[in-house]
Amino acid sequence: MASYLDSVPFSGIIRIRDMMYSVKDPFRLDQGDVSFDAPASVKSAMRRAIEENKTHYLQTTGVPRLRELIAAKLRDKNQIPIEPDNDVEHVLVTNGGIHGLYIICRALLEPGDEVIIPDPEWPPAAGNILAAKGVPIPVPLHEAKGWRWDLDEVESAITPKTRVLYVNSPSNPTGGVLSRADLERLAAIANARDLWVISDEAYEDVVFDGEHVSIASLPGMYERTIPLYTFSKSYAMTGLRLGYVAIKDPKIRDRAKKILFYTASNIASVVQFGGIGALEGPQDCIEEFRTELRARRDLFYRGIDELSGDVLSGAPPAGAFYAFLRIDPRWTPGAPSTTSLSWRMTEYLIKHGRIGCVPGVDFGANGEGYLRFCFARDRKELTGAIESMKTLFGVAVGAGKAGGAG
Repeated sequence: MASYLDSVPFSGIIRIRDMMYSVKDPFRLDQGDVSFDAPASVKSAMRRAIEENKTHYLQTTGVPRLRELIAAKLRDKNQIPIEPDNDVEHVLVTNGGIHGLYIICRALLEPGDEVIIPDPEWPPAAGNILAAKGVPIPVPLHEAKGWRWDLDEVESAITPKTRVLYVNSPSNPTGGVLSRADLERLAAIANARDLWVISDEAYEDVVFDGEHVSIASLPGMYERTIPLYTFSKSYAMTGLRLGYVAIKDPKIRDRAKKILFYTASNIASVVQFGGIGALEGPQDCIEEFRTELRARRDLFYRGIDELSGDVLSGAPPAGAFYAFLRIDPRWTPGAPSTTSLSWRMTEYLIKHGRIGCVPGVDFGANGEGYLRFCFARDRKELTGAIESMKTLFGVAVGAGKAGGAG
């Protein structure tokens, strides 16, 4: 297993972070982090936990009160049919969403099991599948369909080795939102082909157009679906690392409990009490965050539209807080340091514009030729990045002067 991990790639996001630390006064649009502060209910609950010396070992699966609140939220908000009598047992508290995904993959996959994933997709999706000795099978998302799957292509990618469909809506990096009809078709496919579904719903509260539907809420689907959530996006708690999963199947859940224990023993006590504060406190922040994120999305895309020559282009996303923008293939930044257009543009923007972004190809082969920017940063930072781009791309691509010195 140790040597096998040599074949599991790091995300290029790590390389980008290292590059950004060498830049003075950068615009950090590479990081998938909101600039908002966590709500007062979270901070006061954490302070109270420290003052009351709640700094000792806890139950491996999570503080009972937190698990009760999560189960009620899953039932009432997400419409997942968790029975009230044993709802708490289904919930496992994790060290953020990425830890939750690791636990699911290790509990669910046997070596060689295939997992259908979107392309492009958040790099840890494929990474965690590989780490569990599974095989990620990318199926392209289509920009023309609002960065959604062609579901006939999904069905045709299924083989006798396929065990899981990995669903991510709203999507990171594209912001695509699957419709209820999409999810109903995926549910029918999962039932017909006897597949599990991992439903990554980290951006459930960041939907601008359409609605968020959990596939686990559809008739008969919770039995074969493991929904995955995080406090990071909804409550601006990215650095606190708090997430959760719900697993109905007792055998898979028992495996997941073991992995949870052997990887964390229990999630940080003070952070869990912060989660209690988040769920018990006012929920106004969710709508306030979404309203401001919509305004920042529109601000950023107005700036992109003002760049002459369509060096970068794309429609605003229906959900999440990323701009996944197409690079005009005619653009050339001097001598290329790599054959990837996505990486060339990324390195150019960082070096010459102080603008952080992530190359689309890091999210999958279908992301080549695109860049991801996070527009959840504060307005001043977004405006600064746009002004820097205008300086770099002040001449239309078609005029033959695009890019400048690379």
